[in-house]
Amino acid sequence: MLRDGSLGNVRRFFAGMTEYAFFCRLGVTDPPLIDYISELLTRFVYQDQVFRLRTPTGKRLDQVVDMLTEAQLRQGLARRDVHRHIGDFTLFWTGVYPEAVEHLRGGRKDSLVDYRAQGKRAYQIASSIPTDPDDIAGTILERLSVQFELCAYGLGEVRREWERRDDGGDAPLPLWGS
Repeated sequence: MLRDGSLGNVRRFFAGMTEYAFFCRLGVTDPPLIDYISELLTRFVYQDQVFRLRTPTGKRLDQVVDMLTEAQLRQGLARRDVHRHIGDFTLFWTGVYPEAVEHLRGGRKDSLVDYRAQGKRAYQIASSIPTDPDDIAGTILERLSVQFELCAYGLGEVRREWERRDDGGDAPLPLWGS
């Protein structure tokens, strides 16, 4: 559990790592997209955010197949939220912890799910569900769909950089997934 004030340090750490990886290493100059990815990392420091989707009865959804089923049962912004989470979930795992994807899928409902294809599809669906006209998130979600592989690769670069820094003791905290 993070202490009060620590989340700001984590947010700054991920913002710096994400900007470095995307701007300097990959040449991607898309601040709203990079900010979104940085915030995704900050949110997913907490396991309860990675696995935050639940059925109406409270059952935790930890399989993409179950998340997709739940998305079909919802309408409007609730449906958009589930698809956005599917995109975030699959992007996080394929980008930051690709070695864990086989474990997540293995021998379960997700065994035949292509996380990259489902992530791209989920972001595309989420981007197509209308929201407030001033909300730019839809355009960011569309870019995440189109550039999913690049973003996953960039997240891998972020992980390599924080591991390099962690070897020197510069990382703000050990992440739960490492």
